[in-house]
Amino acid sequence: MAETAKQEPVITMWSKEFTYDRWMKTKGIPIHTGYYVEDLRTVELEWWEERQCKAAFIQLLGQEGVTSARVMEIAPGKSLPPMKFALDELVYVLSGRGLTTVWAGERKPKKSFEWQAHALFLVPRNHYHVFSNMQGDKPVRLFHYSYMPMAMSALPDPELYFNNPFEPRNGATDGDFYSEAKLIQAKEFDEGLGLRGFWYGNFFPDMRAWNKLDANERRGAGGKSVFIQFPNSELTAHMSVFAPKTYKKAHRHGPGRAIIIPAGEGYSIMWEEGKEKIVCPWHECSMVTPPNKWFHQHFNAGGDMARYLALHPPMQFHGHAEKIEDRAKDQIEYPNEDPWVRQKFQEELAKRGIKSEMPEECYTNPDYEWSKAMGKQ
Repeated sequence: MAETAKQEPVITMWSKEFTYDRWMKTKGIPIHTGYYVEDLRTVELEWWEERQCKAAFIQLLGQEGVTSARVMEIAPGKSLPPMKFALDELVYVLSGRGLTTVWAGERKPKKSFEWQAHALFLVPRNHYHVFSNMQGDKPVRLFHYSYMPMAMSALPDPELYFNNPFEPRNGATDGDFYSEAKLIQAKEFDEGLGLRGFWYGNFFPDMRAWNKLDANERRGAGGKSVFIQFPNSELTAHMSVFAPKTYKKAHRHGPGRAIIIPAGEGYSIMWEEGKEKIVCPWHECSMVTPPNKWFHQHFNAGGDMARYLALHPPMQFHGHAEKIEDRAKDQIEYPNEDPWVRQKFQEELAKRGIKSEMPEECYTNPDYEWSKAMGKQ
């Protein structure tokens, strides 16, 4: 007993270093931290012998202990070794064209599908998969997202997650698993979140071109959104699109979101209530993660429509109030925002030789109807 007491515990109470953090450090590849990544297509990678490719982990402030992100690069004409992962994983194609083959055990048929830049798809849990680069002259870069930190906090043994012999009873790739997504109408309209329906599927071929959107006036700027549910999984996402020379309302929620930019040029402002504001510039394939309960606001400072794709954390971390009246505390209406926000936006547009298209009335009328300025939604 005395000898045991002298040993330093591996995990200390209230430690902010999680099991997943310690696992990452053993892999010998970069771990990129901070508030944002300017360009996931050019972020520094190093060779990961286990996966036979260059890779890096992305752990921005606000992801810790909740969600996992990494970038992997496949050399021209190469395929990665077969891998089986115990958790559902979302993959966003940052650049290139390729092929994914997915299967569940030797008795189950293999399913293969092609993808290109800005595709989004699900690799189901407990399925083997192989990623291949179909280009002979350029590497491919993939962004991977999962709930691995949460899983490892509960079950900290890495061997449980990779190439575990467990086989699912039913193959998730049976039938039309990678067919076109389907629109599911919500049973009840959620006025607070603007949710009328969502798209149900696991393969979205090009998030830059996806136009099956619904009006989402609650966030301002006449924006539209699509909510995404992946089959047999708690992974969810949404994408918002908003006009050039406009910006969204500031809001806050729980931690763990990975926000990727499929198209557009602009910046986001993030701040903890009562503290200094942080500006995060973005363009195609940038990534931003708002920390827990930090206000954040998205600005389209370019001349084209902007899109941001938010990969959601588990529902337990969404951070939305149950009652609509309580949600007002987590959103700042334009008339109530810090005057610096509007001034900063005008300055950024002036640098580009353009002017704001925010209607003056939105700064005085909290009930302003955006359809007046942006066309009927």
